[in-house]
This record gives sequence, C-alpha cells and structure tokens, in this order.
Amino acid sequence: MAAMGRPSGSSRNLAQALAEAGPEPTTALLAPGRPGHSPRFGNALAAEVIPRLRLAHAPGTPGLALAATGPVDALASMLLRHDGASAAAYVDALHRSGVQAEDICLDLLAPVARLLGHWWAEDVCDFATVTLGVLHLRRIREAMVPQLLHGAPSLRPGAPSILLAPAPGEQHVFGLEMVADFFRRAGWQAMVVPARSIADLTALLRREHVDILGLTSGAMERMDMVAATIRKTRQAARNRNMGVMVGGPAFSLSPGHAPLVGADAMAADAKAAPAQAARVMRLLAQRG
Repeated sequence: MAAMGRPSGSSRNLAQALAEAGPEPTTALLAPGRPGHSPRFGNALAAEVIPRLRLAHAPGTPGLALAATGPVDALASMLLRHDGASAAAYVDALHRSGVQAEDICLDLLAPVARLLGHWWAEDVCDFATVTLGVLHLRRIREAMVPQLLHGAPSLRPGAPSILLAPAPGEQHVFGLEMVADFFRRAGWQAMVVPARSIADLTALLRREHVDILGLTSGAMERMDMVAATIRKTRQAARNRNMGVMVGGPAFSLSPGHAPLVGADAMAADAKAAPAQAARVMRLLAQRG
C-alpha cells in the first residue's frame, strides 16, 4: 500500500468508481455475503463506507471527523469480508481528508482490532477471518508509521528501553506494536516479543538490560499468570531496578488489579503510556 497522504492505485480506482456510481450509495462494489455473516455488515458498508469514501475523494471536501462508532463498524465490516484493499483505501481517504495519523491509530485501528476479537468471541466470524483482518490492520499501521513518527527525536545513546509482551499464552500483539510506535515517537527503544512462556521472557530479560517491562492481558481469568510472570521476571531481570507496567482489555475493565499483580503502573492507552513509563522510572530512581 502506498504511504498515507498519497492515494494508492486501489484508492484512485475506487475513487473513480465511486464518482461514476452517482450520488446514491451502491452495493455494486461490495463482496457477496458469506454464510453465517449477518447482513447488517453489508448494510454498514452501503450506509457508511461508500458515502464517506465519495465525500473523502470529492474535491474541496472539508475534513471528516471520526464518528463514535460509524467508521469503526465500517472498517471492521470490510475486514470481515476479506476486503483489505477497500479497508486500506478507506483509511487513506480519512487520512487525506485531514484526520491525523495518531487519531486513526487510537480511535480507529485499535477499536477495530478489539471489535474483531469480540466478533470472534461471539461466533460472528472464525479465527482465520480475525487473523487475516489483523494482518490487514498491521499493514495499514505500518504504512502510517512514517507519519506517526514524523518529527520524533532521533534515538540517542542511553535512551530508555521498554520490552512489550502479551502475558505468556496469549498471542495478540497488534495493540503492542502500536504502543511501541508511540514509545519510539517519544524517543524510547521499544521491542515487542510474543513470549510463549515465562521461561522465554525471563531468559530474554537475563540477557538484555530493560528499563520497563510492559505486559498486556485480554482475560481476567489470567491474572494469576500475569502475577507469576511479573514475580519471576523481576527475580530474573538483568536490570534489578526494572519497572513493570500492565495494560490491555483485562486491566481496562479492572484497573485496580494492576497493583494486585505486582505492577508499578497501568497504561491507560498508547498515547499516555510513554509519559507513565517515564514517571515509573523517576520513582524507581528515587527509591534507589
């Protein structure tokens, strides 16, 4: 996909098709329905996506604001239909109409990833569909990274470092990749590791000096695993003064669990996480 700010080939072709389709929404560009998929997704595409794309590609159109749920449902619906090209074109249209890369990441891509996971849990779609959808989201995010990091400070020697990982046994790293982008924008060294076990994570932390370990969890029933991971990684870490932050859906639902599992802080969102991590480092330094 072309970098955001420039229309890709698929985006230009879609814009031309929309212009030729006339003023009324059309379903001619939509993929046929798939067995087991609710028709409301097709309706969302016709009612939300096509008009927004037509507006976004029209000359002299004012910037589009991200609605509370409309764009999220629209983009997720495209991914549910395996229509990665239209999903990329839709995000490109929003960005070119004036929506900032940061807002697209926080208010569109992250909620869409959560919505895909919810639909999988509710049996609206299968695991393969979610996996492919997240793959398309990752490509969209990667294309937006240059805009997100534009103006970021150069990485300096001795810059603080953070290791981001899902709780062992969990595999979702899309949100962590986005969090890493925001840390890099703030001048941090950031690495994302999908550790398969506590042993994998402790082995890495024995070798590498890490200032902050960031763990996420999507399930309340895994809090014991998170607590065990924090306890063992602190014991094994090369940096004896390593800080630990937690985040993810489980902690968003129950932020009070952060101190109970042994974390120093909870990251409310990707944008706030670097400042929270810096505060944790200052507090740990004061404690000696």
